Amino acid sequence: MKLSPAAEKFLKQNQGKKIVFTNGCFDIIHRGHITYLNEAKKLGDVLFIGLNSDKSVRRLKGEDRPINNEQDRAFVLLNLKSVDFVEVFDEETPLALIKAVAPKVLVKGGDWSVDKIVGSKEVLALGGEVFSLKFVDGHSTTSIIQKIQSL
Repeated sequence: MKLSPAAEKFLKQNQGKKIVFTNGCFDIIHRGHITYLNEAKKLGDVLFIGLNSDKSVRRLKGEDRPINNEQDRAFVLLNLKSVDFVEVFDEETPLALIKAVAPKVLVKGGDWSVDKIVGSKEVLALGGEVFSLKFVDGHSTTSIIQKIQSL
């Protein structure tokens, strides 16, 4: 995968720092996301997010998603204290992006077991760490959408 010039610049400027990588759709930011991203940031120096593109979200979540477009989702994420960089990707999984970034730490939410996290083998092979962070019960984009639809 070819990184954007901005991503290449970010990685060059942060060479030698402990990069934490996570990915997701981050469609409607909620308490669960914020808690998760804050915990992820504590595991390293900088937090790099692979953000599913609009096309990728539609393939994963259905034609009604995303609610917010990729530019808006990236803007919101970049304006959170814990987030240092966002790179949008089109693929179904972030594997190519993870290989290009080569983070020291890879994280996903607690609904993923470490052995099922895409890129875990690659990060571990490079001497990195992989974590499945605690899931915040009762907070999900799907539940927010369902609540709105029931009004």
